[in-house]
Amino acid sequence: MGQGYNEDNTNTFNKYAFACSIVASIVSIVSGYDTGVMSGALIFIREDLGISDTQQEIIAGILNVCALVGSLTAGRTSDYIGRRYTIFLASILFMLGAILMGYGPNYTVLFIGRCVCGLGVGFALMIGPVYSAEISSAASRGFLTSLPEVCIGLGILLGYVSNYFLGRHLSLKLGWRLMLGIAAIPSIIVAFGILAMPESPRWLVMQGQLGKAKKVLLQVSNTTEEAELRFKDIKIAAGIDENCNDEVVKLSHKSNQGEGVWKELILRPTPPVRWMLIAAVGIHFFEHATGIEAVMLYSPRIFKKAGVTSKDKLLLATIGVGITKVTFLLSALFMLDKVGRRRLLQVSVAGMIVGLTTLGFSLTMVEKAHENVPWALTLSILATYFYVAFFNMGLAPVTWVYSSEIFPLRLRAQGASICVAVNRSMNAIVSMTFISIYKAITIGGSFFMFAGMSVIAWFFFYFYLPETKGKALEEMEMLFTKKPKEKNVAMGTDPTHNV
Repeated sequence: MGQGYNEDNTNTFNKYAFACSIVASIVSIVSGYDTGVMSGALIFIREDLGISDTQQEIIAGILNVCALVGSLTAGRTSDYIGRRYTIFLASILFMLGAILMGYGPNYTVLFIGRCVCGLGVGFALMIGPVYSAEISSAASRGFLTSLPEVCIGLGILLGYVSNYFLGRHLSLKLGWRLMLGIAAIPSIIVAFGILAMPESPRWLVMQGQLGKAKKVLLQVSNTTEEAELRFKDIKIAAGIDENCNDEVVKLSHKSNQGEGVWKELILRPTPPVRWMLIAAVGIHFFEHATGIEAVMLYSPRIFKKAGVTSKDKLLLATIGVGITKVTFLLSALFMLDKVGRRRLLQVSVAGMIVGLTTLGFSLTMVEKAHENVPWALTLSILATYFYVAFFNMGLAPVTWVYSSEIFPLRLRAQGASICVAVNRSMNAIVSMTFISIYKAITIGGSFFMFAGMSVIAWFFFYFYLPETKGKALEEMEMLFTKKPKEKNVAMGTDPTHNV
């Protein structure tokens, strides 16, 4: 499958596919904004509502608990109503959650609004990369599928900027409420913009709507030949005769949805599917087990521990974290399809180990000193930026690209759903326990712990993740069928192997 043409020999960048991915990814800006804005808003919420450290941990982490529920629901939802309407649903959830949080007369209403936004995050994180992967060609899939992660980074940065300007110029009671509530405006715009997008051609084929699927493929492919060959591969993957030219065909959905999918993924997976699931779940587990949520959500607290005391300086230092994140995510966009997923992961995690170890050391020096230690303060901030840079040049985008591209068509939505559930679970665990952990083992010790997890992650990625760069989605099952002696070729380490 997919052997009849070489996409590298075509003009790999399709403007229509790019535009569709951009629209699908905009909902991720709202998702990122909710994470970024809360890091600064917590400073003002604590002062206004008088909440405790435990309540702060809960309000910060409950978003991810609810995102876990949303992600587990999103896979099956997108199989039933389609990828496009699932994105629409995520936008509506964001809008309702933002309105509730912006109203926020007390902790309870704020909590409920945060839960509703969490459901939206679960839907958005699962569906954005899947939609982008399904409309893109193999040669540009890394670029397009990482756009949602870039938009999350942009949203986080906008959240930090919102904290700084609204916190400075508005009253305490109005400032944090406007920070949280303003996200309702882009949510409404995105909800209606998404309705103008085409549906995923692969989902349309799974529904038997071959005529509509072919029309979309002609729009997102650079040549008619490319569209025909992609269409043929998708039909084969869906169990349809490759020579079938009917506009609509009847398919049995029993094996493609519900219990059949769960059995094939969890209860009785084939060896390739088991390998895919371990690889995909593993990369999502390590994305947050290596500490990024602690840095992104609690960066003002980290900088305060390092010696930055004024609110304005804390929020400015945090904006620097957001700028670093977006800058290196953008650089990753252009490397994913050239350098490859696997090599980026190895370089990224190696840099994270250095950054986390340095951050742990510098914060320990600050904590043990009985006076100000300017060099340790500077080193703490630089180490934070260094860690964020390396995380976002590899692990952040590759996590979402990899897990959205490796599963077979019949398992893709619910496979991605499981991955997002693991991702949000780890995110919730880290965000809801970080304060307690650093109080127990010191803030420096907590980052040494994350450095240790990064070392384990590096070895997992080295041994378990084959290179997927340049492979058609329909070729993944073959790639994950390689025997151990063939792994060097599968992982792209054989110089004669053309990926």
